Amino acid sequence: MFAKEVEVQNQVGLHARPATFFIQKANEYRSTIWVEKDERRVNAKSLLGVLSLGIVGGTKIKIRADGGDEVEAVENLVKLIESGFAD
Repeated sequence: MFAKEVEVQNQVGLHARPATFFIQKANEYRSTIWVEKDERRVNAKSLLGVLSLGIVGGTKIKIRADGGDEVEAVENLVKLIESGFAD
């Protein structure tokens, strides 16, 4: 199990298009990945789950993964969020 906290940089947060990019990236990994906000935890590979957290810019979230590529998954998802979804 590997986890890291990150602050969402883009103003709209993880809504619509950014959430889709996030989920696509999460699905590149075999590990089970979760996104946590406050006391709630959802599957990072689920659009409805991620959107249900209502993550806006400036929110701190935790990304947690469990599996063979857990460190790579978490580190790359954190980098995506820190970039503000700018490729």
